[in-house]
Amino acid sequence: MRRLLILGGGTAGTMAANKLYKELDQGQWQITVIDADDDHRYQPGYLFMPFGTYKPSQVTKSRRATLNSGVDLQYGDIDVVRPEEQKVSLTNGREFAYDILIIATGVSPRPDQTDGMLGAQWRDSVHEFYSYDGSVTLAEKLKDWPGGRLVINIVDMPIKCPVAPLEFAFLADGYFKDKGMRDKVEMTYVTPLPGAFTKPIAAEAFGTTLDDKGIAVESDFMLMEIDNEKKALVSYDEREVPFDLLVTVPLNMGQDFIGRSGLGDELNLVPVDKFTQISTQFDTIFALGDANNIPASKAGSVAHFEIDIFVENFLQHIAGAEMSHKFDGHANCFIETGGGKAMLIDFNYDYEPLPGKFPYAGVGPMNLLKESRINHLGKLAFRWIYWNVLMPGRSMPLPALMSLKGKRTDLLETEQEKEPALSA
Repeated sequence: MRRLLILGGGTAGTMAANKLYKELDQGQWQITVIDADDDHRYQPGYLFMPFGTYKPSQVTKSRRATLNSGVDLQYGDIDVVRPEEQKVSLTNGREFAYDILIIATGVSPRPDQTDGMLGAQWRDSVHEFYSYDGSVTLAEKLKDWPGGRLVINIVDMPIKCPVAPLEFAFLADGYFKDKGMRDKVEMTYVTPLPGAFTKPIAAEAFGTTLDDKGIAVESDFMLMEIDNEKKALVSYDEREVPFDLLVTVPLNMGQDFIGRSGLGDELNLVPVDKFTQISTQFDTIFALGDANNIPASKAGSVAHFEIDIFVENFLQHIAGAEMSHKFDGHANCFIETGGGKAMLIDFNYDYEPLPGKFPYAGVGPMNLLKESRINHLGKLAFRWIYWNVLMPGRSMPLPALMSLKGKRTDLLETEQEKEPALSA
């Protein structure tokens, strides 16, 4: 019996386990998933909980219930991977051997990595929504917050769902308008990037959205510390941004066991081949979803498209054949813009977001880089799709690789850039 061990029972780990269970000979393979607890969280819902759109119960299900009954699920905290021995040790002393290891433990917000973030203002005037507890606590804070200087800050990239901080700003704008107190809130968006939108075509599509909503932007802001006494962000170039309420996105890092195991980079992300997700160090290890270092958006859609390609490659790999399929970094994200509307972007390693129709050329029904009600409804509908289609490993009628059909390729700078980046 060959042993497939999957570390992490979240989005990527669950999809991989359920899809591979259907493909592998169960008389020859045993699939085991290890995670710390039985709570599978719908992380895109964290954005909505502070505004009362979702309740905590709507973003949580049992891991056991989301995994095929034939998949073994074990609970425990991972201590270390010993790749030369092909073994994983848990902190409770248990040990698991593997023939193939999949690391799908994602990334987590690390407020401990920024001076002052866990100071006296933490969970009082300093909040985050990138964790379940953080989102729940922020929801309570916003219920009776009287107003003042609201600052939304990104510490550094990469982060899970890079557009979520912008979405938070847009949703906050609508939330305070609905409460009749928008005039009592001064909003500033603080980013380490050159601007709120860094891709030219997308930036043009968003136009003056932030200005129109009265949201100031402080760009190229590399956060050095949070001054708890002053209640201010302090950058390395000594700029200060004061706040009454700070909603920050802490540094996102992979899990510590990856660093202890010598498998990660400085952010505990596993270096992999960006087309196949196999470790650059060991041909018995793959890293999927947010746990790897591919130059793609850390979004759930990337894990979905990536795993569709990964399954085909995995079957070739265990058969001793060359992996012939190439993931192109395809990402697809709804961007809430407030007022019951959203934009939709579709891009990959080689092509920035372009205007057009999605998913069907000339038909849509969704518009790319254009605000619409249907895009907002699509984002809300995704929660049902997540639980009932993606997690069980069912097929979606969407191509895993990005298509240029239906997109404004005439906006690309050269004819050469219009050629398909990858064919797989």
